[in-house]
Amino acid sequence: MAFLYPRRKQAVNPGPTNFPPDLPRRPTSFADDFRRFFVRGLAALMPTLITLWLLVKVWEFLWEALGRHIIFSIRFLWLKLGGWWIVPDEPPGYIRRVLPSESLSMQVLGVVLAIVLVYLVGVLVGNFIGRQFWRLGEMAVMRVPLVRAIYPAVKQVTDLFLADRAGAFAGSRVVAVQHRAQSLWTIGLVTGGGLRALSEATGDEMVTVFVPSTPTAFSGYVVVVPRRAVVELPLTVEDAMRLLVSGGVLGPQAKQKLGGPPAGDETEAGPSAAPQRPQAATPGRTDVDRIAVTGADSGVRR
Repeated sequence: MAFLYPRRKQAVNPGPTNFPPDLPRRPTSFADDFRRFFVRGLAALMPTLITLWLLVKVWEFLWEALGRHIIFSIRFLWLKLGGWWIVPDEPPGYIRRVLPSESLSMQVLGVVLAIVLVYLVGVLVGNFIGRQFWRLGEMAVMRVPLVRAIYPAVKQVTDLFLADRAGAFAGSRVVAVQHRAQSLWTIGLVTGGGLRALSEATGDEMVTVFVPSTPTAFSGYVVVVPRRAVVELPLTVEDAMRLLVSGGVLGPQAKQKLGGPPAGDETEAGPSAAPQRPQAATPGRTDVDRIAVTGADSGVRR
């Protein structure tokens, strides 16, 4: 049985290894610490500060654009209806003292009434009859020469940011298109078919692709490309917008664990294949011993 376990070879001592000396650590100054912690604190507070700033701007817009005028309208109605014995007849000075525009309570009341007014307009425009009346009002406004030059552009901008486009983009497909140079792909959304005249002139079926910009995905440009020149991507519109707004930092959500096979995929052995059990190592034996034992076993079997 001695041939089963040959004599172990003595390990050769390679000698002392000359590692490079450790570099001295550069002492950090107060300026470095201050800059690092200041940037860290700014990154922590910036989302909250920007959110508060936007809320304040929305508050100011509602008060300046609607709330102030609503309070003024209430004063005017009180003054005019007071003579008709509907409300108590009071002098203008008294009405101004009761409804002062400078007080915080009146500003809160004006903003609340402005929100209610916007809600009522939305309810009115949401139904068919109200939408028809609103279109008639827009047609009447478009007859004014100066307003006719400004109103369409403003309406397009507001529709871009505030219009309900969930239904328009719900059926959109996320594609990759290379329209400027080969091997340079751009992510876009298929918004519809191409121009019929262009399709007939080129002989290819064209599609319209909206290419959002980064990081402002609300703006972008439209390209008309052949259908065979686009590659559909397995992404949703939300994933594509998240990818574009973050500059590629926030990619699509992973649907599988890192390093594991995709969900639903099966190995070549089939789903019922049992995993192989690893062989336990014999304690006290080296790799050379295990190789010798394996070779001896094969020789005995033969």
